[in-house]
Amino acid sequence: MRASRSLAALTGSALLGIALTACQDQASGQIVARHNGRIVQNLTNPSVKGCHRFPEGITQVTNQTQSSLRLYTTPDCTVPPGGAYVFLDIGATDQVVRATGLWNSFSFAPE
Repeated sequence: MRASRSLAALTGSALLGIALTACQDQASGQIVARHNGRIVQNLTNPSVKGCHRFPEGITQVTNQTQSSLRLYTTPDCTVPPGGAYVFLDIGATDQVVRATGLWNSFSFAPE
């Protein structure tokens, strides 16, 4: 028996939806990290899990992903005593404030 076009389209859509759901462990887009204007790192579709360490201290981060970030001055995504992380929203760019120091790592904010 031949399957109708509608059934084939529905089946194809369902398979695509399952495939896209399986890829949610990656942030869609790019994160651009700079040190004094020089691009240090350009990450495309990074994993949303865990802590990501920058190769050197960063002065500016542009978040072109579909997820919000947390920026840390420590290399292991921890907040030092008396410190805090910086929240960087979707599509935003932020620069460090001299008093806080350079950013050394980031993680994705839970959604």
